[in-house]
Amino acid sequence: MAEHTDAANGAAESSAGMPQLDFSTFPNQIFWLVVALVALYFIVNRVAIPQIRGAIEDRDQVVSSDLESAAELRAQAAAAEDAYNKALAEARAEAQRIAAETRAEIQTELDAASAKANAEIAARTAESEKRIDEIRESASQSVEQVAADVGAAIVAAIMPDAADEAAVKAAVDAQMKG
Repeated sequence: MAEHTDAANGAAESSAGMPQLDFSTFPNQIFWLVVALVALYFIVNRVAIPQIRGAIEDRDQVVSSDLESAAELRAQAAAAEDAYNKALAEARAEAQRIAAETRAEIQTELDAASAKANAEIAARTAESEKRIDEIRESASQSVEQVAADVGAAIVAAIMPDAADEAAVKAAVDAQMKG
């Protein structure tokens, strides 16, 4: 055993440093480096890059589809807003038309009621004026009658012989007319 350990120690001493830096193994290391790089190149070129490219293309399609969908929705929203504004304007116009019609109907009814009230007032005024004229005429006749009676009574009291009712009545009539 001692010989075995001495041989191992001698081999270790003969190759000092890192085994990768041993120039006797460079061709072997370079061969495996080229094999590993070529294998890595084919794996990346044949497997990884197509998958990455496919994912990028899928993502581009999704983004472009989303952009088209967003543009379509924006156009629909604009159309809906235009339709809303148009409907709102039509509703306002309709409300103004209805309000104008209602005002016109109310004004017509008000004019008719006013005309009816004016006609009633005119009829009552004419009736009242007629009654006033009748009362005035009645009062005038009553005044004439009272004046004639009072005049006759005064004349009879002052001059009992000369009391002529026709003369007294003529004198009262002349005074009443002016």
